[in-house]
Amino acid sequence: MDIAGRPHRVYVEEAGPRGEDAVPLLLLHTAGSDGRQWRDLLNDADITRHFRCIAFDMPWHGKSSPPAGWQEEDYRLTTRAYTGLVMAVARALRLDRPIVMGCSIGGRIVLDLAAEHAGELRGVIGLQGSAFTGSYYDLSVLHHPRIHGGEVCGAMVSGLIGPTAPEAAKWETLWHYMQGGPGVFRGDLHFYAEEGDLRGKLARIDTARCPVALLTGEFDYSCRPEDTRATAAAIPGARAVIMPGLGHFPMSENFAALKPHLLPVLEEMAARG
Repeated sequence: MDIAGRPHRVYVEEAGPRGEDAVPLLLLHTAGSDGRQWRDLLNDADITRHFRCIAFDMPWHGKSSPPAGWQEEDYRLTTRAYTGLVMAVARALRLDRPIVMGCSIGGRIVLDLAAEHAGELRGVIGLQGSAFTGSYYDLSVLHHPRIHGGEVCGAMVSGLIGPTAPEAAKWETLWHYMQGGPGVFRGDLHFYAEEGDLRGKLARIDTARCPVALLTGEFDYSCRPEDTRATAAAIPGARAVIMPGLGHFPMSENFAALKPHLLPVLEEMAARG
């Protein structure tokens, strides 16, 4: 497919019905990882019974390679490029007003999608979503010739996982980070911690046209509960839910604990038609 004027190959997985009654649910993974984070949701019968669940790997991530010529450039994700990517994928798959749900960087970009593309969406859900974070550690260590990139990426996010996460799910989440391409996590955080400040756009979001729900785990020092509450308070009609026991990766670290909070939100958005 074409993304910003360049040919790309984008890897997509999906589960659930594809008929007219199925509600498209487009899933956005976190910085530095890939669509495997949605493995439990894609296997959940209560969700896939009514929702066409679609997870794709962003270019440079997972099974989506960088575009030709990548060796001559530094990967840096921006708000404009990220929103353009999501809408390009939705249009390429001919999705009719999908619900878009993302986590971390995905939980941030859904706010821009709601502000810029409300008429093309049924609603947005931000897991660990807030309008601004800022940089709270030296990002250069994530791409340094004397530091093992995969191991330092896993180490950086290990403290963001909630204490209730099952051991197997915790370490699988970290393994995905350890497999990221050189500099990709750093490039994603250019959006998350530097360029992607969306506080100025929140007043433009009309939740009557595009509902907004923000679900945040209580154990997260990256997107803190108070950050999510402040973001929701700046969007009239937005919903904020703080989830006990969960951390920064609720869909992969402990989907069973996320599901009771998520399913009612999905059903409510789907019922809007």
